[in-house]
Amino acid sequence: MPFPSRSSGPSTSDRLPGSDRSARSGRPVRSGRSARVRNRAAYLFLTPATVLFLAFLVAPICYAVVLSTRASTVTGGGIGVRVERFVGLRNYRDALSDPELWQSMVRLLWYGLIVVPVMLGCALLFALLLDARRVRAKRFSRIAIFLPYAVPGVVATLLWGFLYLPDISPLHDLFGLVGLAAPDPLGPELVIGAVANIAIWGGTGFNMIVLYTSLRAVPSELYDAARIDGCGEIGLATRIKIPLLVPALVMTGIFSLIATLQVYSEPATLRPLTNTISSTWVPLMKVYRDAFVNGDPYLAAATSVVLALGTLVVSLGLLRVLQDRAFGEER
Repeated sequence: MPFPSRSSGPSTSDRLPGSDRSARSGRPVRSGRSARVRNRAAYLFLTPATVLFLAFLVAPICYAVVLSTRASTVTGGGIGVRVERFVGLRNYRDALSDPELWQSMVRLLWYGLIVVPVMLGCALLFALLLDARRVRAKRFSRIAIFLPYAVPGVVATLLWGFLYLPDISPLHDLFGLVGLAAPDPLGPELVIGAVANIAIWGGTGFNMIVLYTSLRAVPSELYDAARIDGCGEIGLATRIKIPLLVPALVMTGIFSLIATLQVYSEPATLRPLTNTISSTWVPLMKVYRDAFVNGDPYLAAATSVVLALGTLVVSLGLLRVLQDRAFGEER
């Protein structure tokens, strides 16, 4: 009786699933151990950023939320003992019913209506001018426009504050030379514009760099084709450049809006120079007063949570309204 040859038995590829596919494709089988090693390396590199994110962002937010639901009371006779207890939403009710908060919100609204459009408009204008073909000294102009952003906010506020003071400002002397009465930028009528001017001066350069970088990413062939069709520089700006800058404008607009809602250093630095700016001139100044002057960190935490939620809602709402036009082609 003939015996079957060795070759007629089951092959290695029959015993090992998937080896036939790897043999035909010419690729080695990926080791599960090497994949796990790579995953562990990725998590290891992510660990420092994750720890910092949790320690300096998530943990303070959670602590503020917990603090906003508590209050301290003095119990016992004599000196008494200060005891912290849970009060629920009472701090939120007190914060939202405080007229000083709503007055500061109104001032913040007027401040934002000045800062955001003017700053983005100036940044867009400068970016378009620097991207034009017949502009000289582009490098110097970029540095000169961006330089105010590198000045710390407190330093910039002090510089402008001394320019606003009537006794030491050279601007008042210039008005006197031409026989005009110098305005008082720190007066009740102009103080919001004076504070907004500092933010516009410091923030225009950053937004200009963002918009100018977006313009430099546009293929030059698109501009050449438009010029062949007879389009001038103004037509290029209005019909091609500005529509292509809509996503960048939305991004810078949201960043500017968030920065506007968080304004603090400019009015707080100008406050010693004038009586027009109160301790609750903007919401964050009220938070500081409640926490560190009045000794009520619980009410300050509730106000901070309200402001954070308001900033989140406004930012997401603006992004929701504008995302179809700004990012519709990318989805």
